[in-house]
Amino acid sequence: MFWLIPVFGLILGALIGSIITIEIPLTMAKYLSVAVLAALDSALGGIRCIYEDTFNGMVLLTGFISNAVLAALLAFLGDQLSVDLYMAAVFVFGIRIFNNLATIRHHILNRFMQKHNMHASQHKNDMP
Repeated sequence: MFWLIPVFGLILGALIGSIITIEIPLTMAKYLSVAVLAALDSALGGIRCIYEDTFNGMVLLTGFISNAVLAALLAFLGDQLSVDLYMAAVFVFGIRIFNNLATIRHHILNRFMQKHNMHASQHKNDMP
């Protein structure tokens, strides 16, 4: 049930973000995109760790900060060299996000199937 807290936070943040309009300069768009991906990667990684019973808040926080800083540094270095290095961060975060999402989905499906199988076996035992 603890996984609902970050999901609620993501939904709330998305709603607030869609209501409030903030102009982002085009030069900052790359930095914002990698920051959003770092946040999403950290949130989904935290949810995955909750399902795997390995959650550690300090690991989540330091992972988010280090990922965001490294991605921002790649984007900045790429801007200085006129190379789209931020795409490396987008690629890596994209893979990690989809892997975390797949793992979360498997955990949810396994729990659903276990509950469904338990209910089905109970109904079979109830029938004469």
